[in-house]
Amino acid sequence: MGTRTKFLLWLLVATSFWPNLAKSQQPPTAPANPMSYDARRETSLVGTVQAYTNAPQAPPFGAHITLQTSTGVVDVHLGDPKFLAANHFAIQAGDTLRIVGETVSYGTGTQFVARIVQKGTQALMVRSVRGIPLSYAAPRNNPNPKRQGGVL
Repeated sequence: MGTRTKFLLWLLVATSFWPNLAKSQQPPTAPANPMSYDARRETSLVGTVQAYTNAPQAPPFGAHITLQTSTGVVDVHLGDPKFLAANHFAIQAGDTLRIVGETVSYGTGTQFVARIVQKGTQALMVRSVRGIPLSYAAPRNNPNPKRQGGVL
């Protein structure tokens, strides 16, 4: 099992225990396992961004937005801010977003986690269908395209 796969599995387990920071606009009914992501329980939120932060002081770490919806304010976890930047997906206060995701249990509370974020006609998938956050892999900046000490 590769290092990246181990990291993603560890990250998925770690995100299952984050504290209550948000409430869903449409809470799922009687989930079989509320600690794991299930695409069948996804809901859609539409609202205006009140605040965006990419470095919160407490878990869950990663990009967060505070979204004002018709039913109230929801804290949404977006995942890796480098992934958003690499995909040229800028979020600012006042933007209107549509977010597909679900509320998952974490510790003694819940957290709304986004899987797809849409701004106008631009949409970005930030989690896999299984709820694993997608991460940014930086390109290698090697000025010499030939491998060092290997066969091409």
